[in-house]
Amino acid sequence: MSSDSSSVAPPSQPKSVFKRILLKLSGEALEGDRGFGIDPVTVQTIANQVRDVHALGVEIALVVGGGNIVRGSEASAAGMDRASADYMGMLGTVINSLALQNALEQLGIHTRVISAIEMRQVAEPFIPRRAIRHLEKKRVVIFGAGTGSPFFTTDSTAALRSLEIKADVILKATKVDGIYTADPMLDSTAQRYTHVTYQQVLEKGLKVMDASAIALCKDNQMPIVVFNLLIPGNIYRVVTGEAIGTFVGAGVTHLAAHG
Repeated sequence: MSSDSSSVAPPSQPKSVFKRILLKLSGEALEGDRGFGIDPVTVQTIANQVRDVHALGVEIALVVGGGNIVRGSEASAAGMDRASADYMGMLGTVINSLALQNALEQLGIHTRVISAIEMRQVAEPFIPRRAIRHLEKKRVVIFGAGTGSPFFTTDSTAALRSLEIKADVILKATKVDGIYTADPMLDSTAQRYTHVTYQQVLEKGLKVMDASAIALCKDNQMPIVVFNLLIPGNIYRVVTGEAIGTFVGAGVTHLAAHG
């Protein structure tokens, strides 16, 4: 037997702490610095982050908003019929879904866009068991057209779809690094929560997801992690267990220490 002790075991590959995730993206996340529409470079950057997580063997579903194209609540406030405005917003999410699909498939990742509004030329209809089967085959599933019904946000879509596909967690990608006690841009004393309960989110009106989405997650114990999408590699950090952002669930509340 060789006595050579110079060989060193290769570093272990990081492993995901989640088997199946639902990643919630805002439509605004796709617009980059344009302020409107879709920025191909930004979409490709997001796709690169998803690819890195997919390489870990994680099953990934996405829900994307449509606020970069049309926001139903704003159109309604301007005088448009709310249902019509919401349907326009749903169609905007499908446009965004197709942009993400294109970016992911350019990286060699098989995807399926699944729409709650039937449009078979560009997307599959939503059938929960079929969506789960796609995930099991390591295809990235992108849910478009919201819930298919007006008066519901894509936050509610994310909560609903995460439960239907039996995801382990909702990853809420935002432009800030978590949930704060107050708006950190307006209040220099605001502190970031590392952990916060569903009930506290509801009682304090913390800006995470809308109340119906939080209530649905609370009733079904679906955890949420809120983190900053703008920092490259953050999706990977979350799924490999790094303590970034804010964890929303049952249990004790913690504030981040001042550095």
